[in-house]
Amino acid sequence: MNHSLKPWNTFGIDRNARHIVCAETSQQLLNAWQDAVQRQQAVLILGEGSNVLFLDDFSGTVVINRIMGIEVREEADAWYLHVGAGENWHHLVQLTLERGMPGLENLALIPGCTGSSPIQNIGAYGIELQRVCNYVDCIELSSGKSKRLSAEACRFGYRDSIFKHEYQNRYAITAVGLRLAKNWRPVLTYGDLTRLDPATVTPKDVFDAVCRMRTSKLPDPKVNGNAGSFFKNPVITAEQADFLLSAFPGAPHYPQTDGSVKLAAGWLIDQCQLKGATVGGAAIHHLQALVLINTGQATSDDVVQLAHLVRQRVGEKFNVWLEPEVRFIGCVGEVNAVETIA
Repeated sequence: MNHSLKPWNTFGIDRNARHIVCAETSQQLLNAWQDAVQRQQAVLILGEGSNVLFLDDFSGTVVINRIMGIEVREEADAWYLHVGAGENWHHLVQLTLERGMPGLENLALIPGCTGSSPIQNIGAYGIELQRVCNYVDCIELSSGKSKRLSAEACRFGYRDSIFKHEYQNRYAITAVGLRLAKNWRPVLTYGDLTRLDPATVTPKDVFDAVCRMRTSKLPDPKVNGNAGSFFKNPVITAEQADFLLSAFPGAPHYPQTDGSVKLAAGWLIDQCQLKGATVGGAAIHHLQALVLINTGQATSDDVVQLAHLVRQRVGEKFNVWLEPEVRFIGCVGEVNAVETIA
């Protein structure tokens, strides 16, 4: 158990794994998985570790997905990209803009690999991956068979997909297909983007504004370990929203197409005066309440206790119960994050 996981998780939590394997091809990934299964060991596939919290030492093999490659096909209506799962997401966003293929600019600076993006259906500033996803390629780990899922088959939801449910631990993502339409329309519904003029704005303007917003609020994981937004923005019923807004009329809220209402988790936490709160080496970031940070020597227990404190305070004040967006990994695999911090 002497292989450190500290370099492989952006929280910088000091845990170990029995084995760590870097896979640069689908076959290498498959071999590492099947080898661990034959040894009756736990196995975990990881991208850049930007959305995980290791609760314990991992008792088996951690496979780092580094399947690379970006292929572009241009059609009359759109650019079609085939992107290896191990490609860094932000580098992909930069590359597409540099090549004059807009559509990903709102998703700039989201940490992690491209292969992780469908699992969470990553989203920011009014756009989710499902808007540009064409397909997801994966392999069935037990048989090695390749499978291509249409975007519809991925069953995307808010920070959700089939890869968090029946495909979890059964399939590994090897590539993501994206479709970037040529009739680009800016999405300017959130934050500083609302100040931009839709008639004159360029994709680079949107990209620059998103990068400014993220860097001004979000800590650099290289300085203070973190996993980005720790909690999901809660989605509540219209009735709950009416009740909450009558008591807190200033609460940011975003009506959804199905009649539900999304709230801003960061605002809820902020209203509980929790910015800067600490438990051991874990702290709530002083500029962005949605981010829990490792101030240097945080243990996973510190982070769990701090997350529990946040959930309780927000729940008591608003009767809204936050759920972690971060995946919690125990000694043999993923565990229920809500139950862990409840």
